[in-house]
Amino acid sequence: MAEFVGYILSGLVTGAIFALMASGLTLSYSATGVFNFAHGAVGFLAALVFFELTSGLGWPTWLAGLVTIGVVAPALGYVLHRVMFRGLASAGETAQIVATIGLTIALPALGLWVVDVLVETFGADLPKITEGASARGLGPRPMHTWHPMDGVTLDSDQLTTFAFAVLAAGLLWVLMRHTPLGLRMRATVDRRGLATMRGIDVDAASAQAWMLSSTLAGLAGVLAVPALGLDSNAFTVLLFASATAAVFGRLQSIPLTFAAGLALGVVQNLVAGYADFAEKVTGFRTAVPAILLLAGLLVLGRSKARAAGSIAEDAPPPDYLADLPRWRRVLPWSVSVVALLVWTFAFGDDYWVGLVAQGLVLALIFCSFVVVTGIGGMVNLAQATFAALAALAAGLAFDKGLPFPLALVIGVLAAVAAGVLVALPALRLGGRVLALATLAMALLADQVLFQIDAFSNGTVGWKLPAFSLGFADTNDPRVRVVLLLVVIGLVGLLIRNLERSASGRAILAVRSAPTAALSVGISATRAKITLFALASGIAGLGGVLYATFNGQITATDLPALTGFVWLAVVVLQGVRRIGGAVLGGLVMALFPEVLDNFTDSPYVGMILFGLGGMILARHPDGVLAQMAERRYRRRKRAERPTGEKPIESAAAATDSDAVLRLEGIVAGYGDATVLRGVDLEVPAGTVVALLGANGAGKSTTCAVAASMRPTSGRVLLDGQDITSWPAHKRARAGIYLAPEGRGVFPALTVDENLTTWLPSAADRAQVYERLPKLAERRTIPAGALSGGEQQILALAPALIRPPRVLIADEPSLGLAPLVVEQIFELFGELRDRGVAILVVEEKATEVLALADTVAFMGLGRISWTGPRADVDDDRLTSAYLGLAGVGDQ
Repeated sequence: MAEFVGYILSGLVTGAIFALMASGLTLSYSATGVFNFAHGAVGFLAALVFFELTSGLGWPTWLAGLVTIGVVAPALGYVLHRVMFRGLASAGETAQIVATIGLTIALPALGLWVVDVLVETFGADLPKITEGASARGLGPRPMHTWHPMDGVTLDSDQLTTFAFAVLAAGLLWVLMRHTPLGLRMRATVDRRGLATMRGIDVDAASAQAWMLSSTLAGLAGVLAVPALGLDSNAFTVLLFASATAAVFGRLQSIPLTFAAGLALGVVQNLVAGYADFAEKVTGFRTAVPAILLLAGLLVLGRSKARAAGSIAEDAPPPDYLADLPRWRRVLPWSVSVVALLVWTFAFGDDYWVGLVAQGLVLALIFCSFVVVTGIGGMVNLAQATFAALAALAAGLAFDKGLPFPLALVIGVLAAVAAGVLVALPALRLGGRVLALATLAMALLADQVLFQIDAFSNGTVGWKLPAFSLGFADTNDPRVRVVLLLVVIGLVGLLIRNLERSASGRAILAVRSAPTAALSVGISATRAKITLFALASGIAGLGGVLYATFNGQITATDLPALTGFVWLAVVVLQGVRRIGGAVLGGLVMALFPEVLDNFTDSPYVGMILFGLGGMILARHPDGVLAQMAERRYRRRKRAERPTGEKPIESAAAATDSDAVLRLEGIVAGYGDATVLRGVDLEVPAGTVVALLGANGAGKSTTCAVAASMRPTSGRVLLDGQDITSWPAHKRARAGIYLAPEGRGVFPALTVDENLTTWLPSAADRAQVYERLPKLAERRTIPAGALSGGEQQILALAPALIRPPRVLIADEPSLGLAPLVVEQIFELFGELRDRGVAILVVEEKATEVLALADTVAFMGLGRISWTGPRADVDDDRLTSAYLGLAGVGDQ
């Protein structure tokens, strides 16, 4: 009994650290939508600062803890938000994952480098981590111990850890569920654009979320340091264990996450102590978190039950080279290959040519990322495992006497089979969930499969000597360079043919519009399995050649976490093209050698690598795509006719008492111009109906008035120029937008939706008095309401706290006639109370009965504006058909 209680109590302490770290992950994800793989690295950096303050400077524990957790950790969160996370919020999931992976490597290196500089350059009396100084936690010194029963021991460090974790989780739950700050954070991640139009400063809310998340990571790091020591890899493993708890909390619920963290610690202890079968499976005990993580992810993915989750949610980026002839696209790389060959045979020595060969074999493995991530839009963190598996299988086959070509084929087939097996349970997963699932499988392979001596041959591994091509020996690094260039070229042709084939078009359709692809009979399952099989086969081929050129392969040569670095390097260069893989492989092999000429520090390279995350925050498609985009824009500017003039307003601005006025608005998206000189006025106590066919620019006009900054022209509110104001500032000034497709936060309750505009309980009570149906549903998520109820909920706050300007974009879309009638009655009431109302509609029948002024829009311009009484059938027909001479401005 004592043994069982001991396992439970020690498991609860370990689980408390898991729970605390997982709570920070849940907070940052639920408030910003970014899953922070660097959360453990933040904890390590905080632990390092705490260690140096206590052991180095001799600060009291309480003061060092207060400064580390209360000042350093939140300041780090704010800095990371400003330089990286703010840009990542609008980036795709691939860029988010890779950028935070870069931070995982860079943050610990930065902390250790700073300590080295302080000690070696400035002579600071600080202990270096390599000196093996012991680390202590927040508990009192000397440590106190208790024996609640025979054979069971508790110490003050354990109690301190558990107490701090419970307190932090409780305060965090209260913050997220019962404070205005928590509501702003949850609204921001639910619908970021709508949050800004409800007066929420989403940038400030995100900054506060990152500061709180970093504070929790810092607390977890300081509490965990006595058990983990100052080992950054141990903190990374802690992150993955904590991610298991966060997943079981569905990355939303703080209480569930905390409970799951405690349970994980207990289960891990009980398995270690009582699961006799675990002794027969090498590595099983340490693999418990990975097994539970995978199980939780599969449950989470299945519960989503939506086709869009099978592939990454971000559409493929534009191809800025598509307008060039093929020879222009191929020429730079052809010249580069020729130059490399000339250097290899005429100028390079064996050492540097060998490094180039090493870079090219990595480039071959990196080509697998081009397939699965560049084409498929999926993040697979098991590519290093596929390479290692293929190499070990080939080594085993070669050791059994099979010829090398056959051993190579066996290795590649083993990787393909593993790729298909990984794809099967992950068919319904996508984005970060798929990334975590593949990482869990890779960790399982590391901890279980590769620990089987019969497969990996223990620490010795398998020998795979260089082979002969008949006319050349691959012991020569120059032969390796030529061979690898040929293989990479063939793989590039394979990938290019895949993209142009029917299968490639089907894959692109599944990535861009999964639901639409499914509706026309395209199988997302087949697309995903095809990509995984091909990518794992390429990684396997590269893995076998990697082992061959190194002479042998062991189970630890290509650990799972290596895939982190590989993916980050390829995406940073450009994951959509073979050129990015080649450049990434060469950078990976050559950059450390070049850097050695400038510094002796082992940390500088890792710090510079982390800077790549900042580049991705600003240019999510990588360096090559950024360069291609710049050249594309230069070409377009050069092609523009010299006599072309900017679009001007159709009519000069006039003085008026309009509450909202648009003057000469030119706006669009990217290179596409949508509005071409729009002038529009909305006076107080007036309903202006903006009519026009689909695609005329009506919704863009609403966006410019409420949030979007135009290319040129002015937006004025009560005569004040608000063109440069952000959306939340415009909302606070009195512009209220009910956007197309319902202006509600679906994950927030009805009452929470109202609170975003009506923080006063008395104001919300007036809403419920006016609209009893909303009162009956106040505690359910707004996404569960009917379409009509959602539209009423979107407009209800304006009834109690009328804005200066109400903009309603397609308010009747998809609604029953009775609901539409009720909505237009609300508009009439608000008009009578002096609100300036702009209503956008495609269907003119309902809105014309309410409108005071009508404006017709076509092809990005206001073609006619006038009183409702002047609108007849001929004018309506001409406006919707886009005919000239609709009427005078």
